[in-house]
Amino acid sequence: MTSIRTFMTADHRHCDDLFAEAEQALAKNNMAAALAAFQHFRDATRAHFESEETTLFPAFEAKTGMTMGPTQVMRMEHVQMRGLLDEALQALEGGDADAYVGHADTLLIMVQQHNLKEENVLYPMCDQHLGPEAGGLLQRLETELARA
Repeated sequence: MTSIRTFMTADHRHCDDLFAEAEQALAKNNMAAALAAFQHFRDATRAHFESEETTLFPAFEAKTGMTMGPTQVMRMEHVQMRGLLDEALQALEGGDADAYVGHADTLLIMVQQHNLKEENVLYPMCDQHLGPEAGGLLQRLETELARA
């Protein structure tokens, strides 16, 4: 059976690939393609956050009783990254490549740091504590993220 860590890490990589497509399009001065790719990245990333916040985190918190720990930190970072996603999108929609690059650079650093914490700390904790419940939880996550 796939672990939560393996599945959610693979979804991080999927989002990373979409972000890279936007960067590559921008490097070729193709603003339309950059905008389309970034919108796809934004939608996939927001779906990932939503799935964590509505499915994974509550299951972990219910099982462990930890509501003020790693999930709280991840939620706060999601809020910050949602803001950066929106600002970067607005910059692209306005044709302001320089503003986009500034937001995207900050977003990239935040995403990398956030993903490391989830992949190396939170997801292994989820696998450890959710044990037999992880199968049904994984199916829900897969269904939620398949729509993204």
